[in-house]
Amino acid sequence: MTSNTPGAPLGLAEALAAGTVVLDGGMSNQLESAGHDLGDELWSARLLAERPEAITEAHLAYFLAGAGVAITSSYQATFEGFAKYGISHDRAVELLRLSVASARVAAARAAARGVTRPLWVAASVGPYGAMLADGSEYRGRYGLTVDELERFHRPRMEALAAAGPDVLALETVPDADEATALLRAVRGLGVPAWLSYTVAGDRTRAGGPLEEAFALATDVDEVIAVGVNCCAPQDVDAAVALAARVTGKPVVAYPNSGEAWDARARAWSGGSTFTPEQVLGWRGSGARLIGGCCRVGPEAIRSVARTLAG
Repeated sequence: MTSNTPGAPLGLAEALAAGTVVLDGGMSNQLESAGHDLGDELWSARLLAERPEAITEAHLAYFLAGAGVAITSSYQATFEGFAKYGISHDRAVELLRLSVASARVAAARAAARGVTRPLWVAASVGPYGAMLADGSEYRGRYGLTVDELERFHRPRMEALAAAGPDVLALETVPDADEATALLRAVRGLGVPAWLSYTVAGDRTRAGGPLEEAFALATDVDEVIAVGVNCCAPQDVDAAVALAARVTGKPVVAYPNSGEAWDARARAWSGGSTFTPEQVLGWRGSGARLIGGCCRVGPEAIRSVARTLAG
């Protein structure tokens, strides 16, 4: 599948084979900086129902800053999560599809404003813990079997795939069990995917060996990149090198700013340790999809794009 942006003949997998592609940054911090309250369990997904134009504008800010890939606002968008707010299954399907359409509209607007590089849309598939909205994605091992996790993820992934994204972002995965479920669920959808873990040091957030976690994706044809996201910047270097060595695939890397998240207080603390210069080392170790996650905004992505281009 290729981008719908004029002048973008390559699919994302081909683009990664040819060079480096810049990802966007954090959706939530961009929405909050625009004055939107994300204080409930649906997080940015609530704005799909209430303020979809805000989602489009957030994507546009990153495209204009130099990103080549927009990650949709569907990270916390699940049938179960929407149901808690009285949103029907059919309406949830509409909102999941809208998350992809909003990013497409942003790409078209960026092209209209003079952006000529290829632009792609990655449909975010967040972990089961994101639906719980209690920080569980940073612990994993929810007490569910792989089969149960697959049954949770597959319907949402089907809805997102039907919306026509360029790639599915299986992201912020805390453990190998959930990765196994996601890799099962992605088969047969007709859309490529990347798989990225959230890590602490050389382990998954659940404490499993990162080498074994990466290895799960080695022979999965649908997976075009493997790596890490939503982790500290200092954990990226070793993880990128390991992912490249274990899988032989392009690596994706988009860490947080380095600030710490307090799930109970739903607030960030500490200072940023994310610097654009770090990305050169990541690229040298095999990273081909590079950007930022939580608390990494458009200005940081602009600096990343300039650094990689330079």
